[in-house]
Amino acid sequence: MIAAPPRPEAFAALAATRPAPAGASYLRHGAHARRMLLLKALLVRVRRHRDEVAPDVLRGFRTAWRLLETAERAAPATVRAVLDYPTTGAWLAAALTEPPGPAFDRHLTRLELVAVTAALRAGRPLDLVVGAPDGVLSLPGVGNVVVNPERAQDPGPDGAPNSPPDSPPHRTPPPTTTGTPDSTPVRLTSRSQVVRVHSDSAATAALLRLQDARTGAVAGTGPGWRGLRALSGGAARLEDLDPYRVPPGGVGTPARVAAERPDIDHATWSGHWRAAGELLRRTDRERAAEVGGTVGALVPLRPQGPRSVGATLSVAPGAVLMTPSAGPYDMAETLVHELHHSKLSTLHELVPLYRPGRAALYRVGWRTDARPVAGVFQGAYAHLALADLWRRARDAPGVPGAWSARAVQQFDHVHDQVGEALTMLLESDELTNEGREFARQMRQRHASLGASPTARG
Repeated sequence: MIAAPPRPEAFAALAATRPAPAGASYLRHGAHARRMLLLKALLVRVRRHRDEVAPDVLRGFRTAWRLLETAERAAPATVRAVLDYPTTGAWLAAALTEPPGPAFDRHLTRLELVAVTAALRAGRPLDLVVGAPDGVLSLPGVGNVVVNPERAQDPGPDGAPNSPPDSPPHRTPPPTTTGTPDSTPVRLTSRSQVVRVHSDSAATAALLRLQDARTGAVAGTGPGWRGLRALSGGAARLEDLDPYRVPPGGVGTPARVAAERPDIDHATWSGHWRAAGELLRRTDRERAAEVGGTVGALVPLRPQGPRSVGATLSVAPGAVLMTPSAGPYDMAETLVHELHHSKLSTLHELVPLYRPGRAALYRVGWRTDARPVAGVFQGAYAHLALADLWRRARDAPGVPGAWSARAVQQFDHVHDQVGEALTMLLESDELTNEGREFARQMRQRHASLGASPTARG
């Protein structure tokens, strides 16, 4: 999707990695427009392949679409939050790349759960039957209900599903079942903004209640209910339930896979998040506000080494995937680094910064392997943001001495590397006009940081 470039001042702020309302608004609205485009593309694809979609899946998809439209008319901002939730983007990407067949049908049933979540958060009445894949009713950004523990794949002690969304075996459903053969039929009925989750496999119903009509906050009780847990000091959630939070097979090389709820120490994650936020506020209040306002989902990955390793998905802005951090310094750096990968990915989707299909490779200081121009651009941008953060940490009042000393060392390590990478970019013929201007302004910001600072005595 190609959009008009942002206004010059917003473009300059983005290139400088500095938080700015105009730049943030441009990326937020652009990401939402792309999300809506993908949703409509899925509708077109379903219509085009309707003869290849199982009849009950097609009926459920159409019912869900109508429910989503009804909820959107009642509470557009609330429904937008559901559609913009990171895992909704990951689901759309998976569905749009899957060829017609059983796996595609399975992805399509997810729209039922997106629509139910939107209606629930919008306070709309519900009375319908949906399918719960693998016996788990997954509500994006809210939590899940394990309605059939026997079919839930490898549940942990608290019922969190442990398998990717396309792995369970298929079974033929009874005639009344909606969804794919590995789904459990679940009836949802509401009264006074309380939704009852009925399943033949559960003796009693779980209850979902709209707590705050203004924000769409939902709470649940009863058998099988697992809500997402908040992180201290903000609106972000520790996303350890959604089956689309990490792609099947993991992310990166070597592959990093999702940690499961029984293995996650929520208190430690929340404590590091709170301490990292305080550290960023002492160092750079604008950047702290950007992290707190942009990162809506923190996705734990299985540990790999003593320090955190992060990742983002271009289809899921707003989520940061990371292994456990060594502490607040480690988490703060990872959050800033990964947030800027996400910002640049979103910008490039709206305004291409480089041309696809070139085979040139470049050597950069922070990697042992040669990188294509996309990798050089991404790495230079994320490390420029860190260099800006570390430079500020030297002199910010109230910053712990250990953090200041660490920042000086880290700045020394990457400052020249970023400069060399920016020279490579500006000498390359692979950048678009907008990409060249963006890299030029990045170099201006890099130059403004000066040479390596001297540690405080």
